[in-house]
Amino acid sequence: MPKKKESEENRLKALVQKRSEFNKHRPKFVRQESWRFVRIKSPWRKPKGVDNKVRRQDKGAVMLVRIGFRGPVESRGLHPSGHFEVLAHRPQDIEGLVPGRDVVRVGRTVGAKKRAKILARANELGLRVLNPTGLRIIESKK
Repeated sequence: MPKKKESEENRLKALVQKRSEFNKHRPKFVRQESWRFVRIKSPWRKPKGVDNKVRRQDKGAVMLVRIGFRGPVESRGLHPSGHFEVLAHRPQDIEGLVPGRDVVRVGRTVGAKKRAKILARANELGLRVLNPTGLRIIESKK
């Protein structure tokens, strides 16, 4: 049984490695003219102008974002550590997760009481929590 677990971990780490190899060859998609004007920030925006060189994909223009630049299907949704990331907003969301394969990220809008319950349940199940911070100790009043 431990051999299968090791091979699964190695497979997931290989998928993350494969994804990073894809990322090395992917161009940096920047918004047109963002390097020229301070008022234009660099996050990608789709060009919509009639005469826009990027939209027309003229030679020498910035690369247009297209579906072909996507990463491998198997490695989508994997955390960089090689685990599947599951977003949890309540303790029931982490039931049935596999400890070696899955990791938990607590939603940012979850309050302290529910966050404490999620962390306690994750410890019982042996799951790793990616963001266990932001929790103040809550005393139970009885």
